[in-house]
Amino acid sequence: MSDGIWLRFLSGPDIDALGLTRLEIVDAVEEAVREHGEGRTAFEPRVHLTPDNGGIGHFNILRGHLDGLGEHGISGVKVVGDFVPNYLRGLPSELAMATLFDPTTGVPLAVLDATMITAARTGAMTTVGARHLARRDSKILAHAGARGTAWWNVTMLDDLLDLDEIRVTSARPEFREKFAADLAVELSTPIRVCATAAEAFDGADVLVEATRLTEPEPLLRTAAVRPGAFVVPYGTVSAVELDLLDVIDKVVVDDWREARSGRFGSLRRHVDTGRLSPDTLYAEIGEIVAGRKPGRETPTERTLFWHRGLSLLDVAIAHLILRRAESADAGTMLRFH
Repeated sequence: MSDGIWLRFLSGPDIDALGLTRLEIVDAVEEAVREHGEGRTAFEPRVHLTPDNGGIGHFNILRGHLDGLGEHGISGVKVVGDFVPNYLRGLPSELAMATLFDPTTGVPLAVLDATMITAARTGAMTTVGARHLARRDSKILAHAGARGTAWWNVTMLDDLLDLDEIRVTSARPEFREKFAADLAVELSTPIRVCATAAEAFDGADVLVEATRLTEPEPLLRTAAVRPGAFVVPYGTVSAVELDLLDVIDKVVVDDWREARSGRFGSLRRHVDTGRLSPDTLYAEIGEIVAGRKPGRETPTERTLFWHRGLSLLDVAIAHLILRRAESADAGTMLRFH
């Protein structure tokens, strides 16, 4: 393959066969977050492409570069669809494709099925937030939402924390029951299925809202956030009350520019109404990971982490996959030019 330009195509099954561990993914994401906190990245907030399809879904386009990967860094672009009704067709709500490029020549290096990357990097970012913002003695995890990123959120948090109970809920009973059954096979922590979000969140130490609403609805009530709680609301459509931030001691985002961009996001109303602003924001997570600001400082602090999905994380995991695939000679080499 010395003639021309070749790139590596990695399908979903190719990636699954590489056997990446959850810890490897979390560590790769944390390193990308650290680079962001140190200013060794380049990226732009996501942009949306919304076809005239009756509002059933849209595309997100994410672009990013990390200085610390490879000889000269690595650049990448991901396109991910967000189509909530896909479950009716037996498809994931989010299907994604990523491309990696040499930042010194523009040569494309790889094309990857990024569907797993999208879900795993979200769970990994939740877990990086928990590493720095949750109480290490947290015992009860409550998770609202049972599709897509839910598996990675719960399993990665269970890897990190010595949990006594995991509570799961979803609007559809068949989804929450199957999710709980799948988790019970993978984890030793007791799983409790809850009929409502209120039941799941009541008295929990870690509260993750990952629902797939089509209209705003306050599923995570402010009163459910007890002292010492760690809250992660990141549904595309808001599922929290407007006064939620009034009880939070530290509000952390993945990136402030990203938090202000677009028209989606769990705390979009809080940004639009000025409740979340540079004055009320405590930090970007990169500042904490890089050691520029402390994370959790007391056991009674209520902390909140809102992450919208940094392109840098997709690039970091895609690069990890590419390097593993190169070592295993996995995937298919395609002639580009």
